[in-house]
Amino acid sequence: MGRRQRRAGRVGLPVVRGSPCVELVGKAELGGNVSRVSWRGRGLGDWAAAIRVAALDCAEEENHEVCRAYDVHFYPTFRYFKAFTKEFITGENFKGPDRELQTVRRTMIDFLQNHTDGHRPPACPPLGPVRPSDILSLLDSRDGRYVAILFESNSSYVGREVILDLLPYENIVVKRALDTDKAFLEKLGVSSVPACYLIYPNGSHGLINIGKPLRSFFSSYLKSLPDVRKKVLSVPERPSKAETPEIVVWREFDRSKLYTADLESGLHYLLRVELAAHKSLAGAELQTLKDFVTVLAKLFPGRAPVRKLLETLQEWLASLPLDRIPYNAVLDLANNKMRISGIFLINHIKWVGCQGSRPESRGYTCALWKLFHTLTVQAGAHPEALDGTGFEGDPQAVLQSIRRYVRTFFGCKECAEHFEEMAKESVDSVRSADQAILWLWKKHNFVNSRLAGHLSEDPKFPKVPWPSPDLCPACHEEVKGLHSWNEGQVLLFLKQHYGSGNLVDTYAEDQGDASDGGGPPGGGERERGHASPEKPRGDQRAESARPPSVLPPRARLSEGSQLGLDGRLQSVSWAEGRREAEAVVPFLGMGFSSLDMSLCVVLYVASSLFLMMMYFFFRVRSKRWKVRHHRPSV
Repeated sequence: MGRRQRRAGRVGLPVVRGSPCVELVGKAELGGNVSRVSWRGRGLGDWAAAIRVAALDCAEEENHEVCRAYDVHFYPTFRYFKAFTKEFITGENFKGPDRELQTVRRTMIDFLQNHTDGHRPPACPPLGPVRPSDILSLLDSRDGRYVAILFESNSSYVGREVILDLLPYENIVVKRALDTDKAFLEKLGVSSVPACYLIYPNGSHGLINIGKPLRSFFSSYLKSLPDVRKKVLSVPERPSKAETPEIVVWREFDRSKLYTADLESGLHYLLRVELAAHKSLAGAELQTLKDFVTVLAKLFPGRAPVRKLLETLQEWLASLPLDRIPYNAVLDLANNKMRISGIFLINHIKWVGCQGSRPESRGYTCALWKLFHTLTVQAGAHPEALDGTGFEGDPQAVLQSIRRYVRTFFGCKECAEHFEEMAKESVDSVRSADQAILWLWKKHNFVNSRLAGHLSEDPKFPKVPWPSPDLCPACHEEVKGLHSWNEGQVLLFLKQHYGSGNLVDTYAEDQGDASDGGGPPGGGERERGHASPEKPRGDQRAESARPPSVLPPRARLSEGSQLGLDGRLQSVSWAEGRREAEAVVPFLGMGFSSLDMSLCVVLYVASSLFLMMMYFFFRVRSKRWKVRHHRPSV
């Protein structure tokens, strides 16, 4: 399950509408509130006049409603919006084969080029190729500017990229032409493409010679020409949060320890962010959640209030008579809206052993791996914990629950597919709890090897085989000069490292007064759609993240329709069914658990029957009394 690409190429809700040609929208995993993203380090800083990129962090609770309104399900999610869009739309989704920067950059260009010509904003440059006749007219004209013509093949993106690179520069115009007319190219002296033909302000022209026919070489040469300079912006842009270096608060930690803060932060993200991508849960999805929560409730080794919350959630899910539940029901229980004493889960993220050298590095995926390893180790150490769950005696139970969870709910779809491929290959060969521990360790190292050197890799935490020799010298051996693992020692190390005895509460959040319910601070009423009750929902931060004059989908729906699980309009009958399901949660919010509800129903029925029996008993006695004491008149 590889680490996701974060921020680079991810975007959020557009901050300003109308001035750029295209705005990209998507989801960043750990990047702060909605903000402009500076791509200058990625070679895209000069494209801002045509394409604006912003990032939205769906892990932040104030952004949950916006992420749901725009139907964000996976990470990273890219959305493209045309300029001047006034009505509410969720944008055009990126469906490329990968999330590499080059692929995303080319998709941006394709989207920009396909913008409707009738509504093309002035800032949007023409990216189509010019004809040979147009080039001849350019050769004969003198308008005091440089004109650069990039000759390239039809599949090349160099010309369009250079056009965008020079967009904020004045005294130069860049065009692109295709290499289809070989005779014309020969006349101009163009022998290979891509090539740049330059027309000077004085009317002279000729082919330019540069080191390599690459985008960066062409752009750098043209920007260095005399009198070519950046345009002066008439309205300076307000500096954004993304352009200000973020201050990373570093927490010193011991790599040999397992930190409660990481596991609890991972649970917070899992329950309040990742599951939030699903408006409701039914069928196989609901069963997958029930199984995974059962494993968590029985094997999670953390602090008592968190374990009690997981147990309460598991009992509630197991006792549900419904085959479909709204996600808000799960969220209300995770937030302890029913104010049950002694249950608590932190409502924000605090990484310790999973912190990265940059805010976007490591984090949730690191915590999820730690959680998975911990569950396999706990299942081996306490097999009796799964008694009565249907998983007893099954060495694959934890791995299969993890597998189904990742396949169904994990936000990085590509990562989930990779994990599923690994599981298909060999998970069925696991025959014991020890083999399950080692299987997950091997696959984790396989993922580390695959992602080594990737853009998502944290330079301070390189992807190397784990455990490293300094953590476990006995785990490493040499056989005929080649490195090999001593799996017996690795197993002992994993059991010690992920055992409950190695779990430390340093940096763990204070869980407050359990007698008051142990819920998050400020646990008042939460507006529908927000993930945490800790802040009053008059807060305008999430609202300001929404494009101007655009309302969330719920405000636009008629009374006879609702948004379904797939984001499409459903009939009233479906909406009524969902309202019936949601009716369970407000009742829970009055201070009753699902068991309390069941007992109340049983007591109500029993008392009704008892009263009816007493009624009939006294009616019979009354009739007998009347017969016995009746005195016929003489």
